[in-house]
Amino acid sequence: MKSVTIAICNYNYERFLADAIDSALAQDYPDTQVLVVDDGSTDKSREIIMSYGTRVRSVMKANGGQVSAYNRALDEIDTEYVILLDADDLLYPNAVTEVMQRFNSGDYAKVQFRLDVISQDGTGTGVTVPHSDAPSDCGTLLRRGWLYPSPPASGNAYKSSALRRFFPIPETTEGRYGADFFTIYGVALVGQVASIALSLGAYRVHKSAPTDVSFANSEKNNKAPKAYAARWGALRYVARNRLNIDLPQSFHDFSHEKAIFCSEVYGAPLIDRWRWFAFDSRNYLHSIVANPFWGVAKKVGTIGLSCLCLVPYAPLSNYVVRFISNPLARRSSAAH
Repeated sequence: MKSVTIAICNYNYERFLADAIDSALAQDYPDTQVLVVDDGSTDKSREIIMSYGTRVRSVMKANGGQVSAYNRALDEIDTEYVILLDADDLLYPNAVTEVMQRFNSGDYAKVQFRLDVISQDGTGTGVTVPHSDAPSDCGTLLRRGWLYPSPPASGNAYKSSALRRFFPIPETTEGRYGADFFTIYGVALVGQVASIALSLGAYRVHKSAPTDVSFANSEKNNKAPKAYAARWGALRYVARNRLNIDLPQSFHDFSHEKAIFCSEVYGAPLIDRWRWFAFDSRNYLHSIVANPFWGVAKKVGTIGLSCLCLVPYAPLSNYVVRFISNPLARRSSAAH
């Protein structure tokens, strides 16, 4: 039987950490190991980790950021496969079993699965991520700059040897976070990706609500574009120097362009909304029209909704932005 490590990278998540560890220990796949890397927590996280004794392997390191924690985790892992579970998320008991069945069905570098979105207190929202499955040969499209649909960090399982082809990631002051960007997209450059259309875990969203314009725990819409650009630049550096692959200067991703769209249009006066659409919406529209992962109906629907932001009625415009950017808003609308 092939061995799997669930590696939990934690920083000051004492409130959720025990649930994450318990979910890892509860896997029904027999050869599952649990590693917890604590990145210099200042709360009671380390006491929680130590309370598990020999049931988990632990690493206590100085704070260096998420990239540093991922680098250390991969140094410690000695199994063939790994799931990098965020310390505030959960895996369902059959997650590793389902993942390994898919790994055994083909030559994959990564198997991804869907996650149920839960609120901070663990309540289900009825939303799952991602909304689309990835094609197996994501690398071909990535070499053209297209970021493929993927769940957040906890919804991905990797072949350890594939990650080590481009890890460790350089640790810089500007690049402390977003480590899952490198695992998710870097791995597509070294092997094929498989998707499981089942929810095998839960992704905890801390601050988003149906009335919010942003969703998930990443940077706010006005900061996300800069962070994405920096990570793409770092991935290009790693791809060129470790894999001898030249990625394009720029990338294409609806989530990235959507963040820009939201920051420019949400709450803006009518004239500014029209001005943005007239002069600055090219990349946003390209990420819809040329999107290789979407069908025609989704493209037409998204463009139609986006154009509603141009009507001279701010409440409707703002609602449309929330509907496009926040899956919780869409779920709330459907419920009513």
